[in-house]
Amino acid sequence: MAMSAGAADDETPMSDINTTPLVDVMLVLLIIFLIAVPVVIQTIKLDLPKVTYEITVTKPENVSLSVTGAGGQCQVYWGMTPVGHQELLDKGVAKLKAEIDRQGGPNAAGLELPEVHIRGDVNTPYRCIGGAIYTMQMAGFVKVGFISEPPAGAAVVRL
Repeated sequence: MAMSAGAADDETPMSDINTTPLVDVMLVLLIIFLIAVPVVIQTIKLDLPKVTYEITVTKPENVSLSVTGAGGQCQVYWGMTPVGHQELLDKGVAKLKAEIDRQGGPNAAGLELPEVHIRGDVNTPYRCIGGAIYTMQMAGFVKVGFISEPPAGAAVVRL
């Protein structure tokens, strides 16, 4: 390849740009990306749940907990009564035992265990809500749910 600087008597500068190196670099980058993208994108097929808001059916045997974390201190309320960790565990065990006994004992047919419904303040640290979940699971509760407020204008689905 020869480089042309223009004719000796030509006073205007040459305005042609050699695009061959640019095209070569772009083709190399294209090939690299075509090889690298399938390696980076490794997906696992998941069927994620569809978000719907359903109205909570509160049964009298269910336990309603409210959890706040004002000032970094975790506070759990059983109904409207503040409780500590050990008291929450004791009340949970007593409530579950009383409900099982009311339904005819642990071997009764069609035994329906109560649920725990937790309402957590939006500014509550996770450790506070996680501690309440852990304590209620230690008490023997199997179903733990969260009560939330749907965004304004969201449709409520009745299931």
